[in-house]
Amino acid sequence: MTQISTQWFVYIIQASDNSLYTGITTDVARRFEQHRAGTGAKYFRGRTPERLCYQEPCPDRASASRREWEIKQLTRTQKQALIDQAAR
Repeated sequence: MTQISTQWFVYIIQASDNSLYTGITTDVARRFEQHRAGTGAKYFRGRTPERLCYQEPCPDRASASRREWEIKQLTRTQKQALIDQAAR
């Protein structure tokens, strides 16, 4: 039986309090809308997702999770540099 490969993404969303939320998904647009609708992460209770500022493709869930962890270890300045570099 062949296994269907699903593309995973790491993403960063800027919230209404100017904080940065990092997560993983297979569908960035759908996940952003879930966050906006209040059915996503608890992180967005009390704050609103304002804009998707970064996304990075990963070959599988395991690598997406590892990359998410790496990004979460970065300082705010380092995350902003990652976002700025991707925007170029």
